[in-house]
Amino acid sequence: MKIIVGLGNPGVEYEGSRHNTGRSILMVLAKKWEFSPWKTDVKLKALTSIGSIEKKKVMFVLPETFMNLSGKSVAPLIGSKKALDDLLVIYDDLDLPLGRIKLSHNRSAGGHNGVASIIKSVKSEAFTRIRVGVSPETPGGKLKKPTGESVVVDFLMKKFREPEMVEFKKIIKKSGEAIETFVTEGREMAMTKHN
Repeated sequence: MKIIVGLGNPGVEYEGSRHNTGRSILMVLAKKWEFSPWKTDVKLKALTSIGSIEKKKVMFVLPETFMNLSGKSVAPLIGSKKALDDLLVIYDDLDLPLGRIKLSHNRSAGGHNGVASIIKSVKSEAFTRIRVGVSPETPGGKLKKPTGESVVVDFLMKKFREPEMVEFKKIIKKSGEAIETFVTEGREMAMTKHN
């Protein structure tokens, strides 16, 4: 079974924030693909929803811990190297502009606390990620990444503005297509097609 983890913080106050991008995308896709209703898994400290994509079983997982403890929800699902191959984590990335996604595998956390927690908990970097861009761009296409800890935190905790929501809806579609390829054709094909 493929395990797709959407990173974010639980709680109404974080809904729709840039930092909850991964979580928000999976919530939309679970509904679109008619996965099972979200249920609380006490052991995982997460919400889970199960469905299938082209007859392949898939579990969506939304950690109900805070971002920097996401690994606690993922580790119990990863009992082998094979299970690591079936893991895909989707999350917000400041190093990419809004509207872009990038698949990567076996990389460092790149400063993302949720990914760092998963790496630490599963004792490996060898899993696939969909990095979802959330940073603004200049009209010339240059990345305008926020800098300074308090500025970054403030930026990530804010909701997408109305014009940005148009791009975000496109990202949901792109991410869904990448997830479908990952599930049905594997990591290499997903990276080839969607990067």
